[in-house]
Amino acid sequence: MSGDVSWWGLAASLLLVGVAIAISLRERLRLERDMLVAVARSLAQLLLVGAALGLIVDEGTWIGWSFVWVAGMVTFAAVTVARRAPALPAVLPIAATAIGSSAALGLGLLFVLQVFPVEGRTVVPLAGMVVGNALSATVVTVRRTVDAFAERRADLEARLALGLPSTEAARPTVRNVLRLAIAPDVERIKALGIVVLPGAMTGLILAGVDPLDAVRVQLALMYVILGAVATSTTITALLGTRRLFTPDHRLVVLRRSAADEG
Repeated sequence: MSGDVSWWGLAASLLLVGVAIAISLRERLRLERDMLVAVARSLAQLLLVGAALGLIVDEGTWIGWSFVWVAGMVTFAAVTVARRAPALPAVLPIAATAIGSSAALGLGLLFVLQVFPVEGRTVVPLAGMVVGNALSATVVTVRRTVDAFAERRADLEARLALGLPSTEAARPTVRNVLRLAIAPDVERIKALGIVVLPGAMTGLILAGVDPLDAVRVQLALMYVILGAVATSTTITALLGTRRLFTPDHRLVVLRRSAADEG
């Protein structure tokens, strides 16, 4: 079976988008404009990225350009976190540190241990998976950290009044935040193969790769992504917690809860 999709095939795949728009119109969901914008943006962005990747994966292209691209990914992801969850003080450097560390750890493991070769065709796609998941997890962690501190302010101040340092006073709250942030990825891995056939594996099978080979690739990626998510959420929660206390161990006053970000 060929993994190629013609332009006609791509156009045909839009039929279900039309169904979704029809449902939105019928039920007055007011989502049709967002759907059209999402489809148009994804089409333009991915076609542009596909053209650029064609240059990056060329064997004659310097491998350094792939890592420049990865640095751009990390920067854009950090800015996105800061835009989506601005309530945390110094959220931009925190997000950059968390996502950059998870990307370095994930790619370092995959390449140093030679799970994948260091080539243009591997660096950017693998980084995209790691950074993309770290981005989502970091946004969730920032929002839940701020919300948890706002909701439990009285409890935290009581623990501080008992003489606990800020790190100890915040430890139960941070633990709950991390559990909530990491749990979805754990559940996703539990469902692999029974409920979910993940994208990378499905794509490889459609491209004609032996299913067991596709499974090995997918599992390696999922395990690395889980580690990257745990890394990014932990760094975010720990660094974010420091920003929520003054040097003399008092809670800062938050301008607004992450729930207000919409």
